[in-house]
Amino acid sequence: MPASLIASTWPLLLGMGVLMLGAGLQSTLLGVRAQTEGFTTSAIGFVMSCYYAGFLVGTVIAPRLIRGVGHVRVFSAFAAVAAASTLCQAVFVMPGVWAAMRLVTGVCFAGIYVVAESWLNDRATQETRSRLLALYMVVLYGGMGAAQFLLLVADTSSDTPFMLVAALICLAIVPLVLSAHSAPVVDTPQSVRFRDLYRRSPLGVFAVIMSGLMASIVFSLGPVYAQQSGMDAAEIATFMAGSILAGVVTQYPIGMLADRLDRRSVIAGVALLAAAFALWVGAWPAMPDLLVLPVAAIVSGLVLSVYSLGVSHVNDRLETSEMVAASSALLLLNGAAAVLGPILGGVLMDQSGENAYFLTLGALAVVLAVFCLWRRSRRAPVPREQRGPYIKAQPETTAVTEESQWRDAAHPRSGTKPSTGLSS
Repeated sequence: MPASLIASTWPLLLGMGVLMLGAGLQSTLLGVRAQTEGFTTSAIGFVMSCYYAGFLVGTVIAPRLIRGVGHVRVFSAFAAVAAASTLCQAVFVMPGVWAAMRLVTGVCFAGIYVVAESWLNDRATQETRSRLLALYMVVLYGGMGAAQFLLLVADTSSDTPFMLVAALICLAIVPLVLSAHSAPVVDTPQSVRFRDLYRRSPLGVFAVIMSGLMASIVFSLGPVYAQQSGMDAAEIATFMAGSILAGVVTQYPIGMLADRLDRRSVIAGVALLAAAFALWVGAWPAMPDLLVLPVAAIVSGLVLSVYSLGVSHVNDRLETSEMVAASSALLLLNGAAAVLGPILGGVLMDQSGENAYFLTLGALAVVLAVFCLWRRSRRAPVPREQRGPYIKAQPETTAVTEESQWRDAAHPRSGTKPSTGLSS
C-alpha cells in the first residue's frame, strides 16, 4: 500500500481504533452490568436491540447531515452525543433509559461509520481500495476485540467503566479534528423496491436477513450467556474477544471458497457447520469452558461471514447500475433483522436458560441451510465468469462503501477502471 495513502488516512484509522475500544467495551459492559442489576434477559435483549434500530435511523440521516455541515463536524457531534449517552447510562440504571440511550448510540455510530467510510473511499483508488478497507476492518475488529479486556480494568458494578467508554469516544475525535486533509462529499443513494430485489436473488436477500438476526445475537447476548454460565470477568472478556476476532479470521478462507465454488453451496456449508457446532454446545450444558471458548469462536466466525456471502450472491444477479440501490436496501434489511435478534434470543434465554443462546443460533442456521438447499434445487448457479467478487465486509461497514465505489466507476480517476462488483 502506498505510503502516501497511509499518511493521509492514519488519523482517521487511529480515531476509529480508539472509538472501537470504547464501542466494544460498552456493548459487553451493558450486558454484564444489566445482569448484575437484575434486568431480565428479555429486557437486556430489548435494550441491545435499540442500538440496531438507531443504526437504521443513522444510516438515513447521516449523509444529509454530512452534506450540510461537513464530515469533521458530523463526526465530532455524533461522538460527543455518544459519549454523553454513555454517561447517562451510568447515572440512570433503568431499562427504559438504557434503551433510549442505546438508540441514540446507534444513530451516532451509524453517522460515524458513514464519515469514516466515505473518507477512506475518497482517499483510495480502485487499485488500493480492497487493501485499505481490509486494513480498516482489522482496525475495527481489532479494537473491538482488544476492548473486551478493558472489562478487567475496573469493577463493572461501578461507574468507572462507563467513564472510560465516554473518554475513549471523546479521544477518538482528536486525530480527525487535527487532520489537515480535506473531506469528501457523500451523495444520498437512490431507493430500491425490496420485492424486486427478492425476485432477483431470494437466497441472497434471505441470507442477509438471517445474518442480521444471528450477528446481533452474538454481539448483544454473548456477554449475557458468558456471565450466566458462571464465567468470571477474564473469561467473559476472552469469550467475546474470541467471538469478535474470529469474524476477521474466517472472512478470507470462506471468501476464497465463495469465489471458486457455487456460492449457494458455500452458504449452505457455512450454515450447516455453524448449526452443528452451536447445537453441540447447546445440547451439552456441562461442556467445559476450555472447550466452549474455541467452539463459540468457530460459531461466531461462521455466523459473521454470512452477510458477506449474501451480498456477494445478490451481486451476481445484478447489473452494475443497480448495485448502489441494492446494497443500501440490503443494509436496511440486515439492520431491521438485527433489531429483532436480541429480542428473540433474550426471550428464549429467559424461558430456557443460557443454553438457548447457542440453540437459537443453531436453529437459525438450520433454517438458513434448509432455505439455501431448497433454492439450490430451484435455480441454476450463476456462471463463474459472471460472478462479482466476494465482499469482505460486515453490515455496519458497508453503508457508504458501495456508493462511493459506484461513483468511482461512473467517474473513474486517472489510472483506475470501473468496478464490476459491490466491493473491489
